[in-house]
Amino acid sequence: MIIAIDGTTASGKGTIARRLAAHYGLPHMDTGRLYRAVAVAALKQGVPLDAAGPLSDLARMLDLTDFVEHELRSAEAGKAASVVAAIPSVRQALFELQRAFATREGGALLDGRDIGTVIAPDADVKLWVDADVRQRGERRWKELVGNGEDVTLEQVIEQLKIRDARDQGRTDAPAAMAADAILIDTTDLTIDAAVERAMAAVEAALAKGKTA
Repeated sequence: MIIAIDGTTASGKGTIARRLAAHYGLPHMDTGRLYRAVAVAALKQGVPLDAAGPLSDLARMLDLTDFVEHELRSAEAGKAASVVAAIPSVRQALFELQRAFATREGGALLDGRDIGTVIAPDADVKLWVDADVRQRGERRWKELVGNGEDVTLEQVIEQLKIRDARDQGRTDAPAAMAADAILIDTTDLTIDAAVERAMAAVEAALAKGKTA
């Protein structure tokens, strides 16, 4: 079984993905970490974020064990990752890695922006997780402040709007809800309620597939 979970930043898709992966016993790949890692490597090495060739080389040599989580989760990493992810050659460099994970024996669960449309269009279940941008901003702001970053709520909301526009407007693999995906709106949901709704959607999709 392949489960594809896409959606916007701070919508809760990562938490939902981890909980569903644990419930169904599936290996999980957070594909956003790949782009964040490339971005962090570029920032550390002084590689310009528009240098497609060097960035693609970094993507091909990527080793996630070289990074610590707080580096990948910083506001700077998120902002840079959105820029890096818009470069076609970087996306291509990471495509095979993601596709191989998605098609591994026994199934997998991946979350990102283009899993259901590009990486695993043949997924058994596709979810799109979203929420109002102000609600997402508050969630992300609390996370960043909790990690010691000095940033205002309005700055975070503005960055989310910019990132949404960049992700959805890029020419190569834009972030978009697959035609056969199920929408999970987490605006007014607790994380437990969001997970329950996502799990119910997975069960309904699986049941539909078995009876089709």
